[in-house]
Amino acid sequence: MAMLDGRVAFITGGASGIGAGTARRFAQEGALIALADVQDEDGERLREELTKAGGRAIFVHCDVSDPASVEEALATTVREFGRLDVVFANAGINGVWAPIEELEPAEWDKTIRTNLTGTFLMIKYAVPHLKRAGGGSVIVTASVNGTRIFSNTGATAYSTTKAGQLAMTQMLALELARSGIRVNCICPGSVDTNIEDSTRKRDVEKVKIDVEFEQTIPLNNRPATSDEVADLALFLASPASRHITGTPIWIDGAQSLLQG
Repeated sequence: MAMLDGRVAFITGGASGIGAGTARRFAQEGALIALADVQDEDGERLREELTKAGGRAIFVHCDVSDPASVEEALATTVREFGRLDVVFANAGINGVWAPIEELEPAEWDKTIRTNLTGTFLMIKYAVPHLKRAGGGSVIVTASVNGTRIFSNTGATAYSTTKAGQLAMTQMLALELARSGIRVNCICPGSVDTNIEDSTRKRDVEKVKIDVEFEQTIPLNNRPATSDEVADLALFLASPASRHITGTPIWIDGAQSLLQG
């Protein structure tokens, strides 16, 4: 039997990068997939790909920073598939990296609203559906930044959201344990996605501190692939991790142990 046979998985940021890789991996293991994203064309393209491969998938437009959008996307998923078993709160942005006195309140707000408030909204509105299903798995994509690494100059807003996601994971793991809902956190290091392309760095050289450390990634000497992160998400979504909750797992080839 496939690891996620018949389970319904809702994946935010599902149209590209880690989210898309995880959707493909979950589908291979028998999951019914809801791809949630604001990238409609990419999301529909991936939905078609998964369907042609023999899977069941839908795409739902979802802005994770908007409570109504999140609530409706989850409701649409449950109407389509009848239940909800796995939530992968993966959507996020790097935002603007800048010295604290130059970081605009609106830039701070956008990163906080997308990454941290978005995670809160996803879990808040998913929990009633998960409880009705008798439990389930929530997986949050955090980062090495804000959890082990603090030397990325100017990434104050981003790192704050990632630290907050880890705290949220551990708080809710306790709160939801009696309902059979597990909440865990993936903390990637460098991953071969295009998220860096959307990072805006402004005047970070003004406050950069030179630190002597290895630039290599000790294990395999390369970034993780989206497929490798997807394999970790699969483990956390599946019954193989049935006694694991409230746990951060760093997937970075030991990079953060050198750069923390």
